[in-house]
Amino acid sequence: MPSPESPTRVLLVEGSDEYHVISQLRNRLARQRREPLPEFSIEGQNGFGPLLDAIEYGYVNAPGLSALGVLVDANDDPQARWRAVSDRLRRAGVEPPGEPEQSGVIIEGAPRIGIWMMPDNKSPGELEDFVAAMIPDGDAIWPLSRSYVDGIPAAERKFTPAKTLRAEVHAWLTVREDPRRMGQAITAGDLDTGAEVCQRFAGWLRALFGG
Repeated sequence: MPSPESPTRVLLVEGSDEYHVISQLRNRLARQRREPLPEFSIEGQNGFGPLLDAIEYGYVNAPGLSALGVLVDANDDPQARWRAVSDRLRRAGVEPPGEPEQSGVIIEGAPRIGIWMMPDNKSPGELEDFVAAMIPDGDAIWPLSRSYVDGIPAAERKFTPAKTLRAEVHAWLTVREDPRRMGQAITAGDLDTGAEVCQRFAGWLRALFGG
């Protein structure tokens, strides 16, 4: 739960990858002199379960909090993820809409509450799907990375079919100038922050935390 010295605008995320990607996205947009993102704290919760607990028992009714964002992966069942987040908000006294909105949900109140389901509020997937959408059109390595993963024999695959795109993204990352995490690829300019889904996400952050 936030302490009296805590920031008044907080984005809850599931883990360190989300923390790193969003931190570097904010920095990259500032350096590009595009419309900057407002200030907010990013707080990782070590998984989906702890994030749900943080919604219900910590943040929604924390004194002094003006805006709270909730960022979760849709995974392979967006409806189930949406129900889980919605149930915790209701227990905390907040009524969410019946379904996600493509531009991201914002619920006016005290605090203002926002919900974004990676990658795009409608599709199954996760953070890597969001990042894949930022790989520039015509990138020469992306089809090779996908072909490499596709060529791994089924018996040797240590990932499920639902995680294939995740494997492809990380294969692509390994051949950057310095093999790097997703957030570092944003910093280096290897990912296109002008991509449509990225701009929608940035717009949601501005609407949530800019007031």
